[in-house]
Amino acid sequence: MGAAQAKLMLWGRTTSINVMKVLWCLEELGVPYDREDVGGEFGRNHEPWYLALNPNGRVPTIRDKGMVLWESNVVVRYLSATYGAGKLLPADATARWHAEQWMDWQQTVLAPALMPAFQNLVRRKPSERDLNAVEKSRKATVEAMAMIEARLARSAFIAGPAFSMGDIPIGPGIHRWLSLPIERPAMPAIERYYQTLRERPTYRKHVALPLA
Repeated sequence: MGAAQAKLMLWGRTTSINVMKVLWCLEELGVPYDREDVGGEFGRNHEPWYLALNPNGRVPTIRDKGMVLWESNVVVRYLSATYGAGKLLPADATARWHAEQWMDWQQTVLAPALMPAFQNLVRRKPSERDLNAVEKSRKATVEAMAMIEARLARSAFIAGPAFSMGDIPIGPGIHRWLSLPIERPAMPAIERYYQTLRERPTYRKHVALPLA
């Protein structure tokens, strides 16, 4: 037999929403991995060795089977295709492309809408908060969440009846939204979805944590 395959390597801090996606995905799939803290209070993400791996200087970054990848949703796609075909990567074509669609939407709509409220209310001191930015972010996120609410009102999960890679980028945003000290309209489908996600030990371990 050949030498054992080296573990997948993940660089990134556990408080990063984008690293949470990858950690959640890895543990859903049972993929062994090692992790090093990079980014945020740990720094290191602009050091030459890290930029040689990820010229964008952000987290996460993975190395698996000799290949280096960055951008969290791409990493989730890669892991789902490599280790979770027919599981996290839907075998059904319609579900597959719905998952892809919502993954892109999370990066282009949901994340930019939610980030200012999170940064101001969680990562900044009260004296440094921009409350106008918080309110603008809140309103934008309500609009984004209304789209998710409408989707989940007719589908158990984001891509269809089964949990898939499409849920992994959406799930951390749902947790942050429901945990922030802001006014939110009632969205019963999202509440139901959140409770369903919280039944997954991997979600509780890596995502449904106190905001930090």
